[in-house]
Amino acid sequence: MHLDSENYQRVLGNELRTLRKSRGWTRKQLNARLQSTISLQTLATYEHGTRQCSVVRFAEICLALGEKPHDVLAKVDRRLFTTASDEIRVDLAKIAQSAEPRLAPLRRWAADRLRETDVGSGSEVTLTTAAVERMAELCGTTSVDLLDQLRDYGRSRTGYGSNGDENGNSYRLPTSS
Repeated sequence: MHLDSENYQRVLGNELRTLRKSRGWTRKQLNARLQSTISLQTLATYEHGTRQCSVVRFAEICLALGEKPHDVLAKVDRRLFTTASDEIRVDLAKIAQSAEPRLAPLRRWAADRLRETDVGSGSEVTLTTAAVERMAELCGTTSVDLLDQLRDYGRSRTGYGSNGDENGNSYRLPTSS
């Protein structure tokens, strides 16, 4: 297996940035929680994946975020080493009725999708990895954490591949412009 180090750095940095933003912190606020002093620019280069971070510095950043370093690495690994068979099938009706505050953007999306869907076609849809990543951004969480939550709203991950479900339906969210 070949590791694309630039992509790994970028995904790792994105995970750190997502964790920081999910806490409502600026880089300056995160920096104040670190044991050692680094510049805000250096922290930004870690988050953008343009600079490598030492293992010790990475651990320090994770701990300042209240995360265990191995958990953050596991999330990155799951993001990088997933395939089309890692799509998830969810029930839109269950999501639309969810009381989970962090899923508010998905509740609205699910309700809209249900209004557009033919009653006879059912309320289950297959979400692609890209759709889950976009939804995670909208919900202010990571795709791994969102996948864990979505498992409560439908079937476990499917193996239908990149073409979608058994009926050929695959759902992707539009990108924001």
